[in-house]
Amino acid sequence: MRTIIELPAAQLSALDTWCRRDGISRAEAIRQAVAAHLRLERSRTPDPAFGLWKDRPVDGLAYERRMRREWDRGRRR
Repeated sequence: MRTIIELPAAQLSALDTWCRRDGISRAEAIRQAVAAHLRLERSRTPDPAFGLWKDRPVDGLAYERRMRREWDRGRRR
């Protein structure tokens, strides 16, 4: 998909320097920059499971320990 953007002169100059150095087009440099930015943004997105137990009346660690004790009892039979 095509898009039109306006860049300040300093950014355009830096972009052209990058393109000459790497032997790539402006379009490719912008695609790479957008891809890198999106990877960074995804890494900042919290895990959807984070805080899942925050509204539950039981402590998550206590629950986990209780469940593991049940598993251990099942192995001893």
